[in-house]
Amino acid sequence: MGLTTSEEQVATAENQGTELLAKAGIAVGGSEPYDLQVNDDRFWARVLKDRELGLGEAYQDGWWDAERVDEFLVKVFTADLRSAIRPSPALVWNVARSRLTNRQTTSRAARNARAHYDIGNDLYRRMLGEEMVYSCAVWAGADDLASAQEAKLDLICRKLHLEPGMRVLDIGCGWGGFARHAASRYGAHVVGISPAGEQIAEARDRAGDLPVEFHQQDYRDVTGAYDRIVSIGMFEHVGPRNYPGFFDRCGELLASDGLMLHHTIGSNESKESTDAWFDRYIFPGGVVPSLHQIAGAAQPRWTIEDVHNLGPDYDRTLMEWFDRIEPRWHEIPHYDERFRRTWRYYLLSSAASFRVRNLQLFQVVFSRTGRVSPTYRATR
Repeated sequence: MGLTTSEEQVATAENQGTELLAKAGIAVGGSEPYDLQVNDDRFWARVLKDRELGLGEAYQDGWWDAERVDEFLVKVFTADLRSAIRPSPALVWNVARSRLTNRQTTSRAARNARAHYDIGNDLYRRMLGEEMVYSCAVWAGADDLASAQEAKLDLICRKLHLEPGMRVLDIGCGWGGFARHAASRYGAHVVGISPAGEQIAEARDRAGDLPVEFHQQDYRDVTGAYDRIVSIGMFEHVGPRNYPGFFDRCGELLASDGLMLHHTIGSNESKESTDAWFDRYIFPGGVVPSLHQIAGAAQPRWTIEDVHNLGPDYDRTLMEWFDRIEPRWHEIPHYDERFRRTWRYYLLSSAASFRVRNLQLFQVVFSRTGRVSPTYRATR
């Protein structure tokens, strides 16, 4: 008795997928940590149809596993298997939607922020550590996550040449880690803003008697005058349509002799949309900027004083977060198995992207043009 049409389609998809994976040195059912274990035969058609979206969703649903998901994805990315599969209508629409609409308006930005950052401080506290700093750490000379995050915060303060009494605007302040560091170590007065209510509530609870204040607010609604502006892991949420307006707004808020630093994940190419899986499940509306996009939006009113790429440090940071949260899921059982698999895939696929240098981490320092100023001395 021959195969049914459905069985033939499954077999064809499996053959195509197996051949693709072989080009990356991945065996199906193999014994290496990066080898693929298929738990559901529907996996093959799903990935061949929806590419990166299908791969992520199939992992969420438990249709495949690997002992080391990050190493599996390193091989997939290195072999550029994505380019061998034609994008589906869902992927085409993801790109078109970003080109046709502004997905980071004030109201949408607030919804996007809540969708990721207001999912529970109990999760972030266990994953990030005591200070709850949710951005790439700096590992040179550091042996643990807390020390590496402190090194990052201090590096930013030194790059900004912070001095006691300076007013600092922290755009996308998270749970207030930078603000507390800048206030306690450098005597700065820091105003932190974020659209995410749970972040702001936690930041206020942790403020103590420090000269810091926190507001649930969009950057477009900020008023006042500041000696320094910083954003750490926030520029990814601005969106290409809003880059010029973002720099214009910062220009209205920053003193003429001020400095500004943006710490952002960076792309190797200029895009208007992000990975479809990340857009749907992790960072709705987020877009990772290229240096070309950053520099283009900054001209002609801003001088780029320094660019520092810390990309490989984010790989280690993500793996540290993974190692911290993975054994502690039982402490927060209200996150179900599908959520845990979603989060696991987010952390490990991100680490893989930084490992193969598909993603970067840029710290860019800016000053204002049109004025006489001393030479900026870069800090490392």
